Amino acid sequence: MLKNLLTQAYGALRYNRRRSFLTMLGMAWGIATVVLLLAYGSGFENGLWAAFRTFGTNLIFVFPGRTSMQAGGTKAGSEVRLTIDDLDHIRAEVPLLKRISPDCFKQSTVAYGTRSASYGVSGVYSVYPRMRKMIFSDGGSFSEADDFTHNRVAVIGADVKKKLFSGQEAIGQSIRVDGISFQVVGVLKHVINNSDDNLNEHVYIPYSAISDLKDPRYLQAIVMEYEGDHAKVVKALRTSLGFHHNFDPKDERAVFVFDVFADLLDLQIITTGIKILLGFIGLLTLGIGGIGLMNIMLVSVTQRTREIGVEKALGARKWHILFQFLAEALVITFIGGLAGVALAYLVSWSVGSLTLWSAFEENASEGDIHLAIQSSTLIASTLILSLVGIVSGMLPAIKAARLDPIEALRYE
Repeated sequence: MLKNLLTQAYGALRYNRRRSFLTMLGMAWGIATVVLLLAYGSGFENGLWAAFRTFGTNLIFVFPGRTSMQAGGTKAGSEVRLTIDDLDHIRAEVPLLKRISPDCFKQSTVAYGTRSASYGVSGVYSVYPRMRKMIFSDGGSFSEADDFTHNRVAVIGADVKKKLFSGQEAIGQSIRVDGISFQVVGVLKHVINNSDDNLNEHVYIPYSAISDLKDPRYLQAIVMEYEGDHAKVVKALRTSLGFHHNFDPKDERAVFVFDVFADLLDLQIITTGIKILLGFIGLLTLGIGGIGLMNIMLVSVTQRTREIGVEKALGARKWHILFQFLAEALVITFIGGLAGVALAYLVSWSVGSLTLWSAFEENASEGDIHLAIQSSTLIASTLILSLVGIVSGMLPAIKAARLDPIEALRYE
C-alpha cells in the first residue's frame, strides 16, 4: 500500500511538472536565502572577533587613575600610580592568576639606517606575547632570562618592519631606540587594529631594558591572564590594589580595569542577536515559499477529490491519504531544499568575501565577511526547511484525509 501511495505521489508530481517545478523553485529560493543570511551572520561575527583576537579572552588590563571617593585619610582626586611592586602583591593576593606582565611605555624615535619614525615602545615580560596571542611572521619573542638580564633585544610590529626595513630582512639587525641599539629578534604578523594599542606600530623590549629609555618605576599598565570566574578575579584585584594604594575598592576611577571577557561577552550577545534577526528574516522568506506550497497542495486536493473518493472506496484509510499528500509536499520541499543549498554554495563561492575591516585599514582581509557555509548553518537551515515543509503540507493533507468518500465520488 505504501509503495502504491508513493508511486501515485510521484506520478502526480510528474503530471503537473510545471507547477511542481515552480513550487520547488520557490522553496529553493527561500532556503538559499536562509543559508546565505545565516552564513552572513557567522561571517560578520568572525570578522568582528578577528579584531579582538589580540586581546585574548581571559585577560585583564589595569590602568592607573585618580580617586573619586574618599578613603581613610586619602582625599578624592589623589593620583594612583602603578609600580612593579604591585605585581608581587597581585601574585600573592589575587587567585586564579596564570601570567602577569608590566607594561612600561614610552613614545620613542625608532631608526634603522637613514629611516626613522616615532613609535610606542613597551617594556614587558617575555610572557606578554603569549598572553596577547601574538603571532610572529618571523623570529620569536625574547626569553624569560631577558626579563632580568638587561639584554637589549626587541620585537617589532609589522608596520614598523615595513617602514624601517621595507623588503629587507629584519631579524638579527640592530635598530636604534632613542639612539640606543636593540637587536631585532622577532617580527609580529600584521593584525587588525581595534584600539589605540596598535600592535602593528609598536616595539616590545624586555622590562629590564626599558630603564635605558626612562624611569621604570611607574607603569602605564599591568596585564594579567587568569582562569576561572573573571568577576572574582576583578574583585580580588580591586581589593588588593585598594589596600596597598589606600583607596576604596568600589572606586572604579582609582584604577581602570579593562575586563576583556566581559566586553567580549557583550559583543557575543550583539552578534547572536544579529544572527537570530537574520535567521528570522530568512524564515519569513522561506515562509512565503511554504505558503505557495500550501496553496498548490490545496489546489491539488480540490482537483483530485474524485481520486481520493475512489481510493477510500477501495479501502484506503485516512492515514494513507494523509501520507500520500504529505509525501508530495515533502518531496517538493526536499528537492527544492537541495537546489537551494546548491544555489547558496554557488553564490557564496561567487561573492567570496564582503568588505568590513578592509574599508578602514590595509591588509585587513582577515576581518572581512566571508560567506563560509558552516555545518551548523546547514543543520539550522535543514531544521527550518523541515518545519516549513511539514506545516505547509500538513493542512492540505489533513483536508484530503477528512473528505467523505461518498461526497468525494459525487464531486464534479
